[in-house]
Amino acid sequence: MKKCSGFIDSIESMGLVDGPGIRTVVFLTGCKLRCLFCHNPEMWVKGGDEYTPEELVKRILRNKPYFGKQGGVTFSGGEPLLQIDFLLEVCRLLKKEGINIALDTAGVGLGYYKEILDLVDLVILDIKYTNNDGYKKLTGMDISESEKFINELNKSGKDVWIRQVMVPGMMDSEEYIDSLARYILKIKNVQKIEFLPFHHLGFSKYEKLGINNPLIDVPEMDKDKCDELYEKFMKRYDELKESL
Repeated sequence: MKKCSGFIDSIESMGLVDGPGIRTVVFLTGCKLRCLFCHNPEMWVKGGDEYTPEELVKRILRNKPYFGKQGGVTFSGGEPLLQIDFLLEVCRLLKKEGINIALDTAGVGLGYYKEILDLVDLVILDIKYTNNDGYKKLTGMDISESEKFINELNKSGKDVWIRQVMVPGMMDSEEYIDSLARYILKIKNVQKIEFLPFHHLGFSKYEKLGINNPLIDVPEMDKDKCDELYEKFMKRYDELKESL
């Protein structure tokens, strides 16, 4: 194994949805969570291509001419915070090159949250559920680690995008929409909130890997229904925000 190496599933060179502008998206492997709706189960276990920080930065810099004023690099996964030593060194090198850095995370890592937040420009935070019981049923873990990350995120002053996967029968009730609005209001510097409709695109991966798919019988979230839920959410979110 190379010194301070990282393990990467894939690198997308022209990403347009994981942060502003044109971005290189790096998918790091390994994740503690076992989300019922996960569409990347192949990234649960750390593996894939091995890079040193210098090798990865060199690869990313090939795309620098396309970044423009808004683009940059986004670290996703898996959960990039589980390869924290590697991630910190890569981000330090990228900052020397003036590269904008986004971190796409569920906030469940190994700590060192302040250190990595000092280096990134944007956090794309994946909300799993809004209370501990639901979070544990959905991910297999307690919500406390994610909330520890959110506490550090609030102190950092960094811009935040929020993402919530919308699964039929789980996130489509009036009660959950209200709880989500209240939960996100506790997070500072939220610039954007996205609802991602649950889909079946990752189902073939479960079959290929021989992993049980717990949502095999759950239908995809209808896009129009998802948009309707988003409108209800934003109305409630704005109402609560104004009452503060």
